[in-house]
Amino acid sequence: MKYYLYNSLSNNGIKPEFLEIVERLENTEIKEIIDLDYQEFLKNLKEEDELVIVGGDGTLNYFVNEIKDLEINNKIYYRASGTGNDFMHDIEKIDGEEILINQYVHNLPTVYVKDVERKFLNGVGYGIDGYCCEVADEIKKKTPNKKINYTGIAIKGLLFHFKSATATITVDGREYVHENVWIAPTMKGRFYGGGMMIAPNQDRLSGEVSVVVYHAKSRLKALMSFPSIFKGEHIKKEKMVSIYTGKEITVKFDRSCALQIDGETVLDVTEYKVVA
Repeated sequence: MKYYLYNSLSNNGIKPEFLEIVERLENTEIKEIIDLDYQEFLKNLKEEDELVIVGGDGTLNYFVNEIKDLEINNKIYYRASGTGNDFMHDIEKIDGEEILINQYVHNLPTVYVKDVERKFLNGVGYGIDGYCCEVADEIKKKTPNKKINYTGIAIKGLLFHFKSATATITVDGREYVHENVWIAPTMKGRFYGGGMMIAPNQDRLSGEVSVVVYHAKSRLKALMSFPSIFKGEHIKKEKMVSIYTGKEITVKFDRSCALQIDGETVLDVTEYKVVA
């Protein structure tokens, strides 16, 4: 049996067309990913049974956190659907393919922030990226079906609304301090935020994570260099970008702001810790 695990609440409730074909196939079954008792479901799987996770980065993040303490010997595939597919871009696969992902969903890093402890696939955003998710969440509450312009939110934040911070970064016991920090994400993959190549040299199979510190005293300079992040060219600006790689990273700001974990927002954060 091939089980397609799908979240009907994702992608504004729009069901992928290919699932209508799947429903008519033999030896296939569609299940709601958020309704499963995973321990019971996995216990009853046969050795030849396969899983296909259907959705975007948020759906995949939900799945890896549900199975984090469970052993899975079955093949797990992923089929990207929706808008947020940074994971697919990172492993350089094409949307619409079913990709075997067993090697990617185990031994993931854990982020500890406030009372939250979560595994993540792509990255933990802290700074203007978390701010963008915070603003987007507010827009969705007021207008649920409105398309979110994250780039527009980031530009307005850089120009007017978001205030930079002094960041203390600790990487495997070594401490670094940077002023005028706009972004300080810790990454498992290269991409986040819908196609931003924030950590172009990060290898998600390396067993380490990278923290990228984007700092500039001038708002205008920070804004003018911001588009270079989409192609990973920002790392050439060594006076503005500092990158540290390690197994245990703590980031502390001198003021609170929002943080996002694979797109999930945590508000009023002053510090987070990642253990690879």
